[in-house]
Amino acid sequence: MLDEAGAAFATVLEAVGPDRLAEPSTCDGWTVRELIAHVVSGNLMFAAMVSGTAPRPADDVLGDDPAGAFRASLKDLKEAFSDEGVMDRVFQTPMGERPAPRLVTTRVIEMGVHGWDLARSTGQRIELPEPVVDAALAQLRMMLSGDRSGLPFGSERQPGPDASPADRLAAYAGRQVT
Repeated sequence: MLDEAGAAFATVLEAVGPDRLAEPSTCDGWTVRELIAHVVSGNLMFAAMVSGTAPRPADDVLGDDPAGAFRASLKDLKEAFSDEGVMDRVFQTPMGERPAPRLVTTRVIEMGVHGWDLARSTGQRIELPEPVVDAALAQLRMMLSGDRSGLPFGSERQPGPDASPADRLAAYAGRQVT
């Protein structure tokens, strides 16, 4: 799933020119650059947490090559989760103890939802495979079963009948997809 969600995010990101980075994103208060940096920072944080290394300190995780920074962070993330025995472990996170498969799905959700945000912010579409969206939705339904106040997700929206898998994921995460 990391490969597919990462590839979908990368495809959208690679079409974002440097002139678009300072534009506002669909995430309130974030520019397109800040949205991308959020995803890259999350990948680096999870990779460090899983591998037991200190996260790389950086004020600017993107540098002059946001797409390259994303690819490198995704590579680090996939390597951390591919180490022997990692997928059988439970990790202490800021949200409490979480098994490795749930952490993978959390990153898939981030790349899927924020990939949708990035695509919407830059006039594109993101193509997420149905099985990736199904896994992300299953975890989101478990995580967001009650009140969403104070969470970075809005109230569930209803996508149209012809909504893409990515639109369905974004709608569940509270994005207005129409």
